Amino acid sequence: MSQKIQTALISVYHKEGLEEILQELNNLRVKFISTGGTQEFIQSLGYECESVEDVSGYPSILGGRVKTLHPKIFGGILYRRDCESDKKQVKSYDIPSIDLVIVDLYPFEETVSTGGSEEEIIEKIDIGGISLIRGAAKNHKDVLIVASKDQYKPLLALLQEKQGITGLEERRWFAREAFKVSSGYDSAIFRYFDQDDHTALRVALNDGKKLRYGENPHQQGIFYGDFDEVFEQLHGREISYNNLLDIDAAVSLISDFDETALAILKHNNACGMACRPTVKEAWAAALAADPVSAFGGIVVTNRPVDKEAAEAIHEIFFEVIIAPGYDKDALDILFQKKNRIILVLKSAEKASQKIQYRSVLNGVLVQDKNVSVQNGDNLQVVTSQAPSATEQEDLLFANILVKHTKSNAIVLAKNKQLIASGTGQTSRVDALNQAIEKAGTFHFDLQGAVMASDAFFPFPDCVEIAHKAGITAVIQPGGSIRDAESIDYCNRHSLVMVTTGIRHFKH
Repeated sequence: MSQKIQTALISVYHKEGLEEILQELNNLRVKFISTGGTQEFIQSLGYECESVEDVSGYPSILGGRVKTLHPKIFGGILYRRDCESDKKQVKSYDIPSIDLVIVDLYPFEETVSTGGSEEEIIEKIDIGGISLIRGAAKNHKDVLIVASKDQYKPLLALLQEKQGITGLEERRWFAREAFKVSSGYDSAIFRYFDQDDHTALRVALNDGKKLRYGENPHQQGIFYGDFDEVFEQLHGREISYNNLLDIDAAVSLISDFDETALAILKHNNACGMACRPTVKEAWAAALAADPVSAFGGIVVTNRPVDKEAAEAIHEIFFEVIIAPGYDKDALDILFQKKNRIILVLKSAEKASQKIQYRSVLNGVLVQDKNVSVQNGDNLQVVTSQAPSATEQEDLLFANILVKHTKSNAIVLAKNKQLIASGTGQTSRVDALNQAIEKAGTFHFDLQGAVMASDAFFPFPDCVEIAHKAGITAVIQPGGSIRDAESIDYCNRHSLVMVTTGIRHFKH
């Protein structure tokens, strides 16, 4: 059913982009009703505009908290044009017919994110605006609702192409967009009040980006989030579903290191990692751990990439590189591969959410993100022999790596270099044997290396295998009822063992 716009109620917080809309509506001889600052803005452009107060017969009260909440306003929006009873009441109470509502909401989320006071945040909970949006969207059979400046462009096109005449499907589309705005707004308010209790889950994410496909080509994939808030993409092809998973894993890993570090990831696990004085040296050491798996992987570093590092990294094929910056001559080198994705990490803090979500069965699992990082003060030496300074550095290095490796996980490290890891195994012994075999494949000497485990050892078999391979120090959470057996073995064979009390399962 087509409807011609004759009267518009306009009340917006943000005025950007409104002028062109007003000009088009004025050309179509649409009558304006407005409030406060919006009314002043409309009149400053030379257009006539009736105030809400004149329509309702009541002034704006309670410091502006109550302006539009009146039967003459909501009646004009909600009455059904094809209902004789509604039409009689509208006429009887002299309620104006309102065909278009343009309204936006107070910036609640922005006020929270910028550290507003409790009083400021509460005042940014919109009441009139959200009610207008819901009322107009509910009655989209007769009313067009525009709930955000993001919808000005399609509104303007509609006004210009159809001269103010709207169809039901168009009004229904705008109503859907309006409910997207209102649901997101309500979810943000709920999350603010529920940030400690987590009594319910309310997630509202807008403008999902359709990806080429999901995990596999036969699966559809969509990303909901603000990628550009975290990264600047300088070069390369469109980012895929699997790229995003690897990028997330890479940023989470590198964020736990303060000194110059570089990691190479494949399928969310590090296949190479090292801390060195320069990015080029860290790259060489990381690549040495597994040059086979590095092919087609993700490279991440926490320092700007210079020309020397870029020349070395450019020698092999990889899909994505992430760094806080790049020298110009480094980019000249890295740009040579057409599809290579080059990302500047603008904010590691914004890349990391405090809460993690995972779909499971017919519901959702929610947990705090694992942000625990151990240091020397967190280590409990449980053997008669304590770690040397070098061993302790390697143990802490390996413990960060094992935290970011799929369980069951074992990491072997030496001189702040990942030697090998066992990932995603069904037993800890299998994970360790996998790591030892891999180290041998790339000709690493495990004498003096350290071992990290993401969980405790239920039996002494792993420390025995590690000792026979040349490993001299072990870090693990502890907590097994048979801890003493592993500790006794270490004492008998002069191995060092430290415990952290923190398990790092990653399923």
